[in-house]
Amino acid sequence: MTTRLFVPRETTALAQGADEVAERIVAEAEARGVEVELVRNGSRGLFWLEPLVEVETAAGRVAYGPVAPEDVAGLFDAGLLEGSVMSPLSQGPTEEIPYLQAQQRLTFSRIGVTDPLSLEDYCAHDGFRGLRRALGLDSQAIVDEVKASGLRGRGGAAFPTGIKWQTVLDAPAAQKYIVCNADEGDSGTFADRLVMECDPYLLIEGMAIAGLAVGATQGYVYLRSEYPLAQEIFNEAIARAEAAGYLGSDILGSGQAFHLEVRLGAGAYICGEETSLLESLEGKRGMVRFKPPLPAIEGLFGQPTVVNNVLSLAAVPFILGDGGQAYADYGMGRSRGTLALQLAGNVKRGGLVELAFGTTLRQLMEEFGGGTFTGRPLRAVQVGGPLGAYLPESQWDLPLDYEAFAEVGAVLGHGGVVMFDDTVDMAEQARFAMEFCTVESCGKCTPCRIGSVRGVEVIDRIRAGDNREANLALLADLCETMVDGSLCAMGGMTPFPVQSVMKHFPDDLQRDAQPH
Repeated sequence: MTTRLFVPRETTALAQGADEVAERIVAEAEARGVEVELVRNGSRGLFWLEPLVEVETAAGRVAYGPVAPEDVAGLFDAGLLEGSVMSPLSQGPTEEIPYLQAQQRLTFSRIGVTDPLSLEDYCAHDGFRGLRRALGLDSQAIVDEVKASGLRGRGGAAFPTGIKWQTVLDAPAAQKYIVCNADEGDSGTFADRLVMECDPYLLIEGMAIAGLAVGATQGYVYLRSEYPLAQEIFNEAIARAEAAGYLGSDILGSGQAFHLEVRLGAGAYICGEETSLLESLEGKRGMVRFKPPLPAIEGLFGQPTVVNNVLSLAAVPFILGDGGQAYADYGMGRSRGTLALQLAGNVKRGGLVELAFGTTLRQLMEEFGGGTFTGRPLRAVQVGGPLGAYLPESQWDLPLDYEAFAEVGAVLGHGGVVMFDDTVDMAEQARFAMEFCTVESCGKCTPCRIGSVRGVEVIDRIRAGDNREANLALLADLCETMVDGSLCAMGGMTPFPVQSVMKHFPDDLQRDAQPH
């Protein structure tokens, strides 16, 4: 009898030694004369348990983790192949792990469950159901379904996806494009990577549906170059999807076409901004374009273009498969569906948490994150990447909702949540925000290009005790100028973390800087 075992082939798990664990399992099985089938699945997103080894039993899958190579022999001794819970590494039935059980996984329902490259596995878990339904609808009906879902851009701007698609559908053109922004560069974010490494056909399906919705026959995934495994897996998935008829000039015999390619970015954070991304895709230096015209009217190569984040497009197969209303039934207010939150920084249980909008930040950090990794008191949390505000404890009971965050000058962004304990120097964090902008600005507009450089200098003077009050007033003015005068969100949002430190952590700016 052959026992199926699962060991993730995903960047975080690999960094924690998953390949060595997999090799040790195969060697141990051979030495003991037992037959095993080793499946290299995706990660469940429970990163503090990686490498997470699972065994298939009659009662479902049982998990063990984190497993080091030297643990493997002991696991076999403790009854790994029977799903025994005798080992101290046993987490019990995988689906019953509280961290996982308390989530609402719509987009991420398959990660860690399937072999990422198996089309058979994907289809067995509702894969391509949305695409098949979309092939039976006209373009307007597909767009209407997305509108009904209430889906908003998951890349940060939170613009209604259905409105963007409607604009592209209505724009007359012989050629239209779907561009997926997979240039995931925000601190503490990894959800895009998990989609591409653990469930690549999901994104392929979402992009193909988008193409059918607006009349686009060509799609591009703009992938950050720091994700070599995602590139390898996704390119292989594209090749297999084409061979099986899910992509190409005649999708599933429908007579409709959609072609897909991966293009690598070159390490510029600014290329996460949609117009800068389009410039880069066209082979030019990544610099922000003036708007209007919007990319939906004049985008890639001057043609109408849908530019969506990975998570926006990955939500589409569920919406078409189960209906827009089924998606809209989750969430609160104008924030419908689920949000992929990514816990990182000084956190005990880091990983992916997919929840309906409305859970509070405190619940996320305490009930899922388990507090800080160091065990020290939590002091601040930055949500939404390096341009997001730092939130003090008085704001941790905010519901995770676009409007609720906007009301206090914060952003949900791409869902990255980076936690800091009470040893953090918030003046240093404010300086980092300006320094980051100095390095990553495209240089096109003066407030961003010059303002960030002056910002670093002013913060350094404040921390050195040089005419502190006057420089604090100057810093406040500079932040306002950058917010109001910058061409894009790079310069326009850089002041958010700085302003939040000035408002909520003023004492740190009043202390003299500690020597490095």
